[in-house]
Amino acid sequence: MSPPLPFSGDQLGAVFDCLSAGLVLLSADRTVVSLNRTAEALTGMEPRAVVGRPCQEAFAARFCEGDCLFHSAARQGGPLTGHLEIREPDGETRQLLKIVAPLRDAGGGVLGCMEIFQDVTAFQELMERIGRESRRLREILDHLDIGVFTCDRGGHITFFNTMAETITGYLRRETLGQPYEKFFPAELCRLGPAASPDPQAAGAGAGAREIEITTSDGRPRPLKVKSIPLAAGPGRDAGALTTFSDLSLVYHYRNALKDRYTFYDMVSNDPAMHKIFEILPAVAESDTTVLIEGPTGTGKDLLAKVIHTASPRKHHPLVKVNCAALPGELLESEMFGYAKGAFTGAERDKPGRFQDADGGTIFLDEIGDLPLSLQAKLLRVLEDREFYPLGSRRPTRVDVRIVSATNRGLHHLVAEGRFRQDLFYRLNVMRLELPPLHQRPGDIPLLIQHVLERLCAEKNRRIDQIAEDALAILLNHDYPGNVRELENILEHALIICRGRVIEPHHLPLELQAAACPPATPATPAVPPAPAGEGAERRRILEALARHGGNRARTARSLGMDRTTLWRKIKRYGIEA
Repeated sequence: MSPPLPFSGDQLGAVFDCLSAGLVLLSADRTVVSLNRTAEALTGMEPRAVVGRPCQEAFAARFCEGDCLFHSAARQGGPLTGHLEIREPDGETRQLLKIVAPLRDAGGGVLGCMEIFQDVTAFQELMERIGRESRRLREILDHLDIGVFTCDRGGHITFFNTMAETITGYLRRETLGQPYEKFFPAELCRLGPAASPDPQAAGAGAGAREIEITTSDGRPRPLKVKSIPLAAGPGRDAGALTTFSDLSLVYHYRNALKDRYTFYDMVSNDPAMHKIFEILPAVAESDTTVLIEGPTGTGKDLLAKVIHTASPRKHHPLVKVNCAALPGELLESEMFGYAKGAFTGAERDKPGRFQDADGGTIFLDEIGDLPLSLQAKLLRVLEDREFYPLGSRRPTRVDVRIVSATNRGLHHLVAEGRFRQDLFYRLNVMRLELPPLHQRPGDIPLLIQHVLERLCAEKNRRIDQIAEDALAILLNHDYPGNVRELENILEHALIICRGRVIEPHHLPLELQAAACPPATPATPAVPPAPAGEGAERRRILEALARHGGNRARTARSLGMDRTTLWRKIKRYGIEA
């Protein structure tokens, strides 16, 4: 016979009744000693029907589910916890929390155990509801057209939605658990007390701010940001929620209206271009004369506009003169103006472009086509900041910065005697050379995205993507007309495309024809990749095999853009 328990089951049962917990006391041989009123309600059994009976018979294994915790708790020496799901006769289910704790004598012998039951159905339903609401909230946030991320009080990212991936270029799996400052400026996220006695201070985080981030591919991107602290309770902060939207399209639209351009309008991954980007702020801030050289369509106009917009003269005019557009006799009066009576029909004084640009910048495009007769006059403007308008006897003083551009090397024109050497040296104080697009093919995917964003902003259109075969045509083209040709192609596609995906038939006909050359009797073999590129070719082949030929997943695993992967596949002659 089992030794008696060292306390009254009725007294202990009353205590657990106050806690709304069921209590069943068992002896060492697992005979039911007592059960309290809460246990009666939970089990549906009366004490006279179960007391004195083995527990496995009394409860028919309903609350044990074939796994008795009695001996396990006795062996481990401490309480064990389990969960039960009970189906009632009416078909409803209840969730019970079960705790089994051994009872011992002074020598450590087992006297029995107590089993505690608590109905946690309402709590489980609440947790499931919270889980469902949390999943629903995450789904909603994932479909918003704004970037959203949350971080804990330590600044580690806990949520990163799909639009945040699109705007920043960073994947969710790269950011979760990482400090947000690894990807964004410190001022992006507002961490701190969630409540403040000062209403104005409390709302300081809710105001929208404009900041700049660097995307995963190294491009600067302007954002409109709102950040609010998250509260875990009164006066307790749990982190912050930050929303942000891309201002690139807004900037493009504003610049298109004002014809003003900023560093956001120039994108490149090319080392030669990056050297220009590095010195450009210092060049713009100075007042020095700048000479821009490069083939037609490489962006000399844009670079001149960026220099002016970033300079102290930005609030004054930027005046452009195309030296190749007008004959010499008209070009002089256009540049320097004329006095009344200078020639037949000159009935009043007319200021020239230099006077229009007073206080600002004059951009002399195609300076290599400037007639020799005007080169001497321009030299005087550079040296003395004054000139004589046509037919005038009084000099006119101007305060202008001169930025010139040419698609012909001025030093060659000097050697040929077609350009004054002294003027060349005056213009060539700061020389910036823009390489042709075929020398920087890695920039083509960036420029496609950038130009398309700007055109969509200007024309109030939305394009979601470029089809892979259309992108292949764009990436394989040589672009003899450089960036200007790329802009024209994309504008053509935007006009023809009525949906949100640019397909090959939206591209100019000559591009489509060039992409489908006539069949030849024999296809020449693809030349082997140089030895230094063999390792990369093998790595791409292995990644493609791992991902079943899926290029998107392959690109992500290799840490490169999909278009970059496509170019390398073509370059190495990989069949994928």
